[in-house]
Amino acid sequence: MNLSESLRIALRALASNKMRALLTMLGIIIGVGAVIALTSVGEGVESFVTGQFQGLGSNLVFVVPGSLEQTSERQPRPANLTYKDALAIADPLLIQDVQAVVPESSRTQLVVHGKKETYTTISGVTPEYQVVRNFFVEEGEFVTDEAMSSRSRAAVLGRAVAERLFPNGGYPIGQQIRIGNIPFRVIGLMEEKGRTAFNNQDDTIFVPLTTALSRLYRSRDKHGNYLISIAYVQVVDDKKETLNAVVSEIEELLRQRHRITFADDDDFTVFSQADVVSIAQEVTQVLTVFLGAIAAISLLVGGIGIMNIMLVSVTERTREIGIRKAVGAKRRDILLQFLIEAMVLSMIGGFIGIGLGVAGSRVIASLTENINPVVSLQNVLLATGFAAVVGLFFGIYPATRAAALHPIEALRYE
Repeated sequence: MNLSESLRIALRALASNKMRALLTMLGIIIGVGAVIALTSVGEGVESFVTGQFQGLGSNLVFVVPGSLEQTSERQPRPANLTYKDALAIADPLLIQDVQAVVPESSRTQLVVHGKKETYTTISGVTPEYQVVRNFFVEEGEFVTDEAMSSRSRAAVLGRAVAERLFPNGGYPIGQQIRIGNIPFRVIGLMEEKGRTAFNNQDDTIFVPLTTALSRLYRSRDKHGNYLISIAYVQVVDDKKETLNAVVSEIEELLRQRHRITFADDDDFTVFSQADVVSIAQEVTQVLTVFLGAIAAISLLVGGIGIMNIMLVSVTERTREIGIRKAVGAKRRDILLQFLIEAMVLSMIGGFIGIGLGVAGSRVIASLTENINPVVSLQNVLLATGFAAVVGLFFGIYPATRAAALHPIEALRYE
């Protein structure tokens, strides 16, 4: 008996018990649908997280005060990162392949305009901030070199802050606000950027770094140097070798400046944007695999259901098996027939599950603004292939049992 004949018999047997076949396929349908929906959500989360870090800018290296690991038994060193450290990193004679360096000093402070007041992040930055962070002013102007040199009390508002301080469509540019009881004039309004992995960029007010250090914060180390919160270093390209070389050069430079002998005594941390994205992708990939593994459990349950129904089918069709063997059907013909029936059950359930999974991912997409589930061909093929393997695996025992029946004993069965 050829394959097409076995397939025709399998479809006819399933059609004769439509409700039973549908209930048997239900486990496979739910399993495949869940695998596709959950893995698409996992990949959507991975895409979202990766996009958030990439939205910070391009080819970036981050320098932050404090060590993420303290392996030394000695007393931890004070976590100091100074404005002069950032200027040293920007020196092309000291660090190669650096395109721009943006030191930033930020704190949360009370901001007042008229009767409106709000707490928000005040970030002291330099003019290069726009290009390095890929975050541009939409109206007015950004911090300028003149504002830096004169320590101007100029402020550029993020969209969220502007909406709170100037409700009902009030125009902020040219208006006066107070930051920590110091008057500032609004000179610009930033484009809408949204929340990143670190903060809500729209909920920020930008002022000249020199103004923030001398008028607002006045934080200094024991040598009188102004302290900063972070330094963004833009590298000339995004090659891994270049990024790693710049990271190493910055670490060596800061150890010399801070008089640090051992690496485990570092009072700073340097890492590249590629490192952050890589770690985020590893975490989200583990999440995706975990979600897929949970959903795959229902596929195993569906496989057990297929095996159970196939065993019932073998019992019900014992006389049919005996007659087929009596007229010349071979053992492999009976084995192939029941294996095909099990796989047809599994594959039909798998195809229905694909549609259910795609529909489920779209429902999830409609429930959230930030995460867009990604239905990849790889996940569809993986779920469908797994369904076929489940049908084959759990169909082997019933098919073997049917093929092993003796024709005379099968004909006697009532």
